[in-house]
Amino acid sequence: MIYFAATSANQTDLVETEARQAGSEDVKVTSGGVYFKGDLRVGYRFCLWTRCATRVLVLFHQAEISSIDEFYDHSVELPWENFLTPDTTFAVTETVSGCNWLMNTHFVSIRLKDAIVDRMRDKFDDQRPSVDVDDPDIAFALHIDGDSVSYYIDFSGRSLAKRGYRKQQTEACLSEFLASSVVCRSQWFKDGQQCTFLDPFCGSGTLCIEAAMTASHSAPGLVDPYRFAFYKLPFHDEKVWNEVFSEADDSTVVPKCKIIGWDIDPEAIRISKANAKAAGVDGLIDFQCRDFLDTKPSDVTDSKGCIVTDPPYGIRMGDSDVQIQKLYTGIGKVITDCFRGWNASILCGDSSLLGYVDMKPDRTNSLYNGGMECQLAHYYIYTDDERNALIERAKAKREERLSAPLSDGAQMAANRLKKNLEALKPLMDKEGVSCYRLYDADMPEYSAAIDIYEGKWISLQEYAPPSTIDPDDAQRRLDELVLATERVTGIDMDCIFVKQRSIQRGNRQYSKLNASDSRFFIVREGGHRFMVNFTDYLDTGIFLDHRPVRAKIEGLAKGKRFLNLFCYTATATVYAAAGGALSTVSVDASGTYLDWAQKNMQINGFESLNHFFYLDDCMRYLDGTRDRFDLIFCDPPTFSNSKSRDSFDVQYDHSRLIKSCMAHLADDGLLIFSTNYTRFQLDEYIAEIFDVKDISQETIGDDFSRNRKIHYCFEIRKHKLAPVPVKIRLKKNVSIKLKQDKED
Repeated sequence: MIYFAATSANQTDLVETEARQAGSEDVKVTSGGVYFKGDLRVGYRFCLWTRCATRVLVLFHQAEISSIDEFYDHSVELPWENFLTPDTTFAVTETVSGCNWLMNTHFVSIRLKDAIVDRMRDKFDDQRPSVDVDDPDIAFALHIDGDSVSYYIDFSGRSLAKRGYRKQQTEACLSEFLASSVVCRSQWFKDGQQCTFLDPFCGSGTLCIEAAMTASHSAPGLVDPYRFAFYKLPFHDEKVWNEVFSEADDSTVVPKCKIIGWDIDPEAIRISKANAKAAGVDGLIDFQCRDFLDTKPSDVTDSKGCIVTDPPYGIRMGDSDVQIQKLYTGIGKVITDCFRGWNASILCGDSSLLGYVDMKPDRTNSLYNGGMECQLAHYYIYTDDERNALIERAKAKREERLSAPLSDGAQMAANRLKKNLEALKPLMDKEGVSCYRLYDADMPEYSAAIDIYEGKWISLQEYAPPSTIDPDDAQRRLDELVLATERVTGIDMDCIFVKQRSIQRGNRQYSKLNASDSRFFIVREGGHRFMVNFTDYLDTGIFLDHRPVRAKIEGLAKGKRFLNLFCYTATATVYAAAGGALSTVSVDASGTYLDWAQKNMQINGFESLNHFFYLDDCMRYLDGTRDRFDLIFCDPPTFSNSKSRDSFDVQYDHSRLIKSCMAHLADDGLLIFSTNYTRFQLDEYIAEIFDVKDISQETIGDDFSRNRKIHYCFEIRKHKLAPVPVKIRLKKNVSIKLKQDKED
């Protein structure tokens, strides 16, 4: 038989291992799960022992089909009577991908039901089985990929991921199969379950229960062994099943570790104990009601252990962002202060919160809780001796690197950087600027931009070399520039983040460069705080060249209705709010950046109801709103395209964009339009119909003086028309309507 074990994304490797442990020697991994071959014994064993699969199906037919009519004709010929009788009930589910001949995915299920019923009527003198969506005797599943159609029988039942022990649960609850995946990814599992397991935010106790079943070698399917769908299948073999069941029942062992669950909520502890009892592992877990943030070093008696936990992250619990951020900051502090020598695995549905833990993960996994992507970050907490040894090794390595002579090229780059730093730093210090550009391709052979943040971090963005440059030469020059940067700034190599700038198309404009880090830092500018990320995205979260523009917005915003189009992370909105804006509206097509924008506003204390955020294409937003604004900031990308909206080219589309902005501008309002397109030319028609002032040079700071074309910036206002006296003599019973051309 060919089985298919469905699972969540990024967990197929775990399910593949489970299939091999069940006895299959022919296993194939796909994006949505794992195919494996075996007899009934293999299938039964897999259902009993799998911890990470969500459903097991048996493949019984495949075909190439090119139309819905052909699908029905083919389906009605299949021997459904081998599985059904007129007295049984059935249901059909479907998954469809890339099928051109199917417009409505659910329609294919309807046609399959029709085919099954018509076939059964023909075989049983017009008698037919009934459809029962909720609790069918037998369930069939369709998978259509292009023209390839696969027919399956449900072998395990849809509730495979639900063990059956969770009789009660807290408001925020982790699914059993995901909890088991978290346990399997942890260092505790990799080290053989020899040390203490602690979940300090245990909730319903799911992580602890899954850990206890793993450590005691208890098959998850034994909790409720009568829930499987295969009991009602005609090929079920009771003798083989009893043998597999007995084999699993006899395999339980006494674990060699302590398993502990803490929670601040007494009700959660009560629920955890009840669930552990239902799972048969209540004697293996020590549940305690206590606040993890109150933990002291003296409370931790084990020198070695592993924290595996799923703390609250706001979306589920309804806590404010400030509360959640304080929680994660506290988690990081307690772990580093009290659990030295331990490992920790933290699952979080908002990866930005992991930055508040203030530890660098050794590795991460991306898992999915329903449709929500979660990051599972793994840490090792060094003991004092280990930390001191690491520090000494790092110091020695750094001293060795700094004492080594630079190559001629690196020395040349260092000389230029030193000259720039000596000229810029006094100016930046005088202005109170801690984030600024140090270098911008000053030398053609070292083509990169180097930005200093808070004197702690460097963002070095290499401009993609042309294809004519030898890759080895390009890499050598980049390495020389990095060495020169460390030597001149004194910022350690580990805090120099290197990325390559190239043209981004479509969704790549918003996608992560590095999905495994997700570390955010706080920088200051103009008395405000902003979140930056040096690893995950092409840009850090703040455009340094717009610093003077933002300051100008703050000075103009008092009492104004402010609109920020293409708001990115809403740094300009923060300035406007700080300047006393009456209200702010921030619009961007990226949900990632809009979430970031709201966090920037929150950490600066702007959480009132007069600050609005819209996830939308900016042109579509302007076309769909009637609101008017006193101050608008519009900083569109040079080029943008996406499946969800029309492409945008700033040179060709800026005229239409500006006119749309002006339609929503108050008569005495101001539009500040900016672009980083180096060859930008403002449409002459815009300069004719509006009052335009080029303020590019006055909005470029000293740190960008080497590249005066870093951006173009314009103040755009409506023309003020002088009133013209008009005398009109009307005859009796005559009326006229005066029209004014919009462009006059």
